Amino acid sequence: MIVIDDILVDQHIIQKPFLCDTAACKGACCTIQGGTGAPLLDEELHSLMEATQHARRYLSTAAQEEIAQHGVYEGTPGEYTTRCINNADCVFVFYEHGIARCALEKAYLDGHSQFRKPLSCHLFPIRVDTTHRPYLYYEQFDECAPAREYGARANVVVAEAVREALIRAFGASWYEHLRDAVQEHRAARNHYQSQL
Repeated sequence: MIVIDDILVDQHIIQKPFLCDTAACKGACCTIQGGTGAPLLDEELHSLMEATQHARRYLSTAAQEEIAQHGVYEGTPGEYTTRCINNADCVFVFYEHGIARCALEKAYLDGHSQFRKPLSCHLFPIRVDTTHRPYLYYEQFDECAPAREYGARANVVVAEAVREALIRAFGASWYEHLRDAVQEHRAARNHYQSQL
């Protein structure tokens, strides 16, 4: 574990290879079985509801019916999540060439919305525990095996793969300190390997 400006960071975030390969995983992070969707911050709900109006245009009839009947999120304060369809697909999933995509992000990238997607989705596979003090940890999913393989080939670690999300959450200055930790680890690893 390391500490970056009072935030605890799991070593795996600066060590483990990871780089999304949606052509291989088919957008599995948006369709993981389990019944609950992406964790939501209470303060994201208003932006989420506004963005939903723009995201609807990309959604299937089934997703639109789910939203009309049950809404886009569920839970209680501090424990809200996006709603899922049949305990799998997030209600914001649409399919493009067989790959699960996020309608919220599509609306954002197309210039229709100011809300990209929930922070928990943007940070994935990093999770944030705020029980005592902010603690970032890497949650490994079997579905993300292609990302680990691609990250190893590209020499990219978790922290680098989710750079934009980490800057969104903690700021550019904080991220620079984390990047320094990544580079120090990489240099130490390369030095060790050169001695073998």
